[in-house]
Amino acid sequence: MYLGIEIGGTKLQLGVGHGDGRLLAMERRNVDIAQGGEGIRAQIRDVGRELAAKFSLRGIGVGFGGPIDAAAGTVVTSHQVEGWTGFPLARWLEENIGLPAVLGNDADMAALAEACYGAGRDGDPVFYVTVGTGIGGGLVINRRVYNGSGWGASEIGHLRPGIEFTDSHATIESLAAGPGIARTARATLAGDAEQLPKTLHSASAKDRDDLRARANGDVKQLTAKHVAEAAAEGNGFAQAVLARAAQVLGWAIAQVITLNGPKIVVIGGGVALAPEPLFLQPVREAVAQYVFPPARGKYEIRAAELGEEMVVHGALALAAERFAACNQ
Repeated sequence: MYLGIEIGGTKLQLGVGHGDGRLLAMERRNVDIAQGGEGIRAQIRDVGRELAAKFSLRGIGVGFGGPIDAAAGTVVTSHQVEGWTGFPLARWLEENIGLPAVLGNDADMAALAEACYGAGRDGDPVFYVTVGTGIGGGLVINRRVYNGSGWGASEIGHLRPGIEFTDSHATIESLAAGPGIARTARATLAGDAEQLPKTLHSASAKDRDDLRARANGDVKQLTAKHVAEAAAEGNGFAQAVLARAAQVLGWAIAQVITLNGPKIVVIGGGVALAPEPLFLQPVREAVAQYVFPPARGKYEIRAAELGEEMVVHGALALAAERFAACNQ
């Protein structure tokens, strides 16, 4: 058995399993950002020792919410929580829980889980995209995460959506992730729409007022969840905002398919929970529009299946791969 850990910006999850898609135990803790990385590590130490005392564990797999150096076993940084930059997490886990550890990025671990046990289990290769507060990706080939030259790979959210986007902050993520969706809607409602598509300029007064009301009259408080709820209830402007995000994401996925030829693309994350006709189906249509024509019909785009436990499942699979002779 192994210990799988998900370390995110808002939650901490620790699960025990054999790395076969089943969990024998799961512990969840909330993250107090004010306590930084040290506070999270204290929680990991306490819960991890309890689980290690209860189960006979061979090793630890980690899905970390940020860039990591897998070979060195260190965290590069966290974009949400202070106190992680350059931290030797694998060594710390061995010293504090007494088990060897292997690190992976959380999107890569979600990709591994969906490829092994979820929506991509009957195809290979599998590309996974998570669309939430950010956009991450992971490519799994023959049940192994592709890490490029070592620093990472498959960072689909950081693609530039065209040659005119020279600012490194102008990315697929900035347009199609949750905050980008909210930002697009807020800009239109505020009349700051010079850079927005013409399809968003003609929103009816009724639709605009509906969105303002959902944010209690304060446009600055409008979220992607508000937009998705309004779209599901027939707000045409909100539907257009989601359609624009889906088009941008579909363009990016088409580039991945053209370059890497995955058999299955799995889409997860909070934004992807919007009704299929409002997001997933427009993504499929955009991919078909932008992909290399000979690739059409040779891939499938599916919704993720494993829910909020997917990163833990992936971390367990990674641990089983590293610390067992094989993972069958």
